[in-house]
Amino acid sequence: MELEVLSTAAQIAVALAGFAGVVVVFRRGSVHEWSPLDKFRLRLLLSNSVLPLAYALFAMFLLAMKPPPESTWRWCSGFAAICQIPFAITSIRRTRTLSPTDFKDVRKIVFYPLFGLASAVLLLQFYNLAVLNSFWPFFAGIFVHLMGAMVQFVRLVLVLPAKD
Repeated sequence: MELEVLSTAAQIAVALAGFAGVVVVFRRGSVHEWSPLDKFRLRLLLSNSVLPLAYALFAMFLLAMKPPPESTWRWCSGFAAICQIPFAITSIRRTRTLSPTDFKDVRKIVFYPLFGLASAVLLLQFYNLAVLNSFWPFFAGIFVHLMGAMVQFVRLVLVLPAKD
């Protein structure tokens, strides 16, 4: 069952990354002409698509071993935590480059709620690594990233482009 869930998550992640291309094509101007806020949103969309894809592929790799390691979900949670920490650091750093007006828009609706949820899931990865060795905490990390990607996609499509 886990393999089917991971395969579906990987397909969703690839689709969301593809939607980023659709957004870029239908927006006016090249990405280099976009406002820092819109570039930040695009980076979040891509990162939140690529990371769950990487997590799912790593897990599928471990499950493909015969027999799969008994500590598969510990390894997967460790891999996810190793990837999530630099993502969180770079996301925080990028928010500091935004203007106060842009960051006010980001933090209220998206950044703080998703960052809080992602922080809880990161702690859950460490707990799974140390104690649980279960699939669901690892999948929670995939779920949160995919939700973040969907939020960014919707915002990029529905919210008017930000002004410089």
